[in-house]
Amino acid sequence: MDYTRNEARRWARATLHGFYDAPLTPFTHDGEVDAPALRHNIDAFVAMGMEGIAVGGFIGEAWNLTLGEWMHFHELVADANAGRMQLATIILDPSARQAVEKIEFTRKLGYSVAEVMNPSVQLKSDDEIHSFYKYITDRTDMAVVLYRTPVSGTVLSLELMQRLTELPTIIGVKQGSLRRSDTYKLRRELPDDFFVSEPMEQYFLDDLRMDYWFVQWAAYHYTVFGKLRPLIRAYMVDAKAGDWDAAQSKWLSLRPASAFIEDMTVWELMRTGTYASAFTILKPWYDAIGLKGGHVLGPVAEVPQQRREWLAGKLTELGIA
Repeated sequence: MDYTRNEARRWARATLHGFYDAPLTPFTHDGEVDAPALRHNIDAFVAMGMEGIAVGGFIGEAWNLTLGEWMHFHELVADANAGRMQLATIILDPSARQAVEKIEFTRKLGYSVAEVMNPSVQLKSDDEIHSFYKYITDRTDMAVVLYRTPVSGTVLSLELMQRLTELPTIIGVKQGSLRRSDTYKLRRELPDDFFVSEPMEQYFLDDLRMDYWFVQWAAYHYTVFGKLRPLIRAYMVDAKAGDWDAAQSKWLSLRPASAFIEDMTVWELMRTGTYASAFTILKPWYDAIGLKGGHVLGPVAEVPQQRREWLAGKLTELGIA
């Protein structure tokens, strides 16, 4: 890592900007990580200008891996990346001891950040969750990002987050409550050197207009725009140049695609409360935009062929593929 534990916030502020998507993991029909497909995708992410990727979470189906598979996957990612992008891991384990073991394993592979979700079982009170993160951050120097989401079963309170920002290696949060008012409140009340990332593209221009620290953390709202990705970069350039009319025009042109992306993913997640079935649609989506989606790990079902064909048509119609 390029920082000490007491430098984590300063390092994050200077380093973490732009897009850090959480990509899918391509699997073979037999349930193995498809290493050539994974390498193809990582090469593509570099070519897209992605600043980094965050792997090991729900979108990448890591919840469905054994510990050995999880570790091997992280080795494959580090090898394929070869130092070209920043790498982050995502920790979903309710065991603080297992979380530390995973974080230290990835640190030795060259990963620089760990997103750590609060436990989905047992540790539910503010004091218990604080103790969970303190246990982890006392035992590793790696920078930690929180994940504020109803999927964990307990959405982190403002009061708890204010306490957590006192831990020096906790650098930011992915704000996944889907309430924009929460984002504004957290940004007002939490320290300026702690980022609150709003992952959905519809809010990117608003964040730029407010001159907020821009980091799209551990989502997919850059990759899945496919052929329309250059328009996102273009309106960001216009915004930074102060040409807000041009930026707004480009942003507005993306509304149909953005709405479709949210309808197919975010709102399906909110309807079901699970990533497992809601995000399988991104497998054929990846295939349609030139990436390798691969197979879905059982027991989750594959997307039926008829729905794949429908999706390909919609993505072409919207200019995404």
